Amino acid sequence: MNKPAGGFVADYGPEEAAFRAYCADGERRAMALGNRGPIRFTADGALHPEIVEAYSRHGFYVFEGVLGAEELADIEADFLNIQSRLPTAPGSAVDAQGRPALALGNEGLNLVWVKPLSDPVGGTRAAHGRYPVKMFEPKPADGAPEKVVYLILGSLQFSEASLRVYGHPQLLGVAAAINGPDFTPFNEALWMKEPGRGASVAWHQDGWTHWDSADFDEGSHGFNFMAQLYGCTPANGLWVVPGSHRLGKAAIAAMVAAAGTERLPQAVPLVCKPGDVAMTNRQAVHGSFANTSPDWRVTVNFGFHRRRSVLGVKGGGVHNAEAIYDAERIRRRARLIGYAIDARRQRFPKETPFVYAPHAETGEAWRWDEAAQADIKDYNLLDLGV
Repeated sequence: MNKPAGGFVADYGPEEAAFRAYCADGERRAMALGNRGPIRFTADGALHPEIVEAYSRHGFYVFEGVLGAEELADIEADFLNIQSRLPTAPGSAVDAQGRPALALGNEGLNLVWVKPLSDPVGGTRAAHGRYPVKMFEPKPADGAPEKVVYLILGSLQFSEASLRVYGHPQLLGVAAAINGPDFTPFNEALWMKEPGRGASVAWHQDGWTHWDSADFDEGSHGFNFMAQLYGCTPANGLWVVPGSHRLGKAAIAAMVAAAGTERLPQAVPLVCKPGDVAMTNRQAVHGSFANTSPDWRVTVNFGFHRRRSVLGVKGGGVHNAEAIYDAERIRRRARLIGYAIDARRQRFPKETPFVYAPHAETGEAWRWDEAAQADIKDYNLLDLGV
């Protein structure tokens, strides 16, 4: 693969040795959990009960070897193209070659800019205040840009390869097993944590709608898939507190205070090879550190909900403007599943496509073509965040 060059900061700071030891210990504990392996289904098509149990117990699972070399090459080509098309700076209308920049003219939020190696949300009121503690911010190398794009929202409109991952029959089979055959979309993103520049994400739990619901359980706020282009390591990947998805709203500030550091001792890292896909419960306490490693992390991220967690619910403005998620909004947002399945069918005709139950029941057929490409512009304005 042809990873783009990036900055590199070898020094995490005055506690670099402690951080490296923390990473090594975390990886050892993560690999001993027993929640990783290939996607497996039983003879009758159910997700293997060992996977269901391990995911339920820990709140995350690493599916190994989901994406092959051919598909990874497609994703990388799209990623490199996206990198070349980014605006030269926030507010710029052109890329480095003077062409119209990526997402120019879109209404929805697509490009998220941050200062290199910063924690832009920790200790603020962002996203309903779900990031109560600020992470350590290493110093970028001299010559680093003022800001970089580290997150692209509504990413399926910019990468057909990512759209095809979204339509992966085994991954959609997992979604149906966990959230029911009428599962609904959440949102999609492309995470780009560049060496020496990638920002941290402070410890948090996703979701804000169902914490106090009478029927709250471990699946109330859905899950995310994270497909890894180059793999991920403890230094650049996501960390999760196993089992925290079952316990309701966590006192994260107290957890950090008790540890005396933002390096939570009970957390473990997602460790993935290229082509692995991690599944993480959105209710789990999770976060990541600034990427001072020499390795890129590029993650194709997409999530799903149970329909009953979304239908009739009012959004809270984190992933879109406040709106009531009625059946028509869900239907329109779920057209991306139909487009993705057909896009994948065209690229990988030997696969058996996934059959999405709501589309089969209504007889809707979504064809991926030029008209569909135009139709998904700004599709993330209909994201279903709970």
